[in-house]
Amino acid sequence: MNESVREAARRSVLCWLATVDADGQPNVSPKEVWAMADDEHVVVAHIASPVSARNIALQPRVCLSFVDVFVQKGFKLKGTAHEVLADDPAFTRWAAPLLAMVGQRFAIQSVLVIRVTSVVPIVAPSYRFYPDETTHASQTASAMRMYGVQPAKNLGPVK
Repeated sequence: MNESVREAARRSVLCWLATVDADGQPNVSPKEVWAMADDEHVVVAHIASPVSARNIALQPRVCLSFVDVFVQKGFKLKGTAHEVLADDPAFTRWAAPLLAMVGQRFAIQSVLVIRVTSVVPIVAPSYRFYPDETTHASQTASAMRMYGVQPAKNLGPVK
């Protein structure tokens, strides 16, 4: 995963983890606490994810997607996942970036570790169908109008 993938991940609030159950039925679940652990792995906190964890135990192939809702670009990562329980010696290593994010706010039951095998960009159709008029700025302005978001006022340096 290159720097553009890592930067897009940093700008994304949620990711969506897709798993499959024993009957082949898909399950897509939003994940709030997740991070790029290194160049090959994404870690997801199992805070309230019993279905995702159970599905990964049965079928480790997963898909994780994230999009910057303002720019309307992101990435789809496919790979294999496994669960690292809190009593596993590897838990400390994998949970470190997640614990740094949540502190004491959430109890992390386990870590879902995804070894990424493919990365594909996600791009809003406007970029493809109207390339001459679609920019990050135009997409951001459109999304801000749609969501009713006002630009932050420059309050000067934080002290």
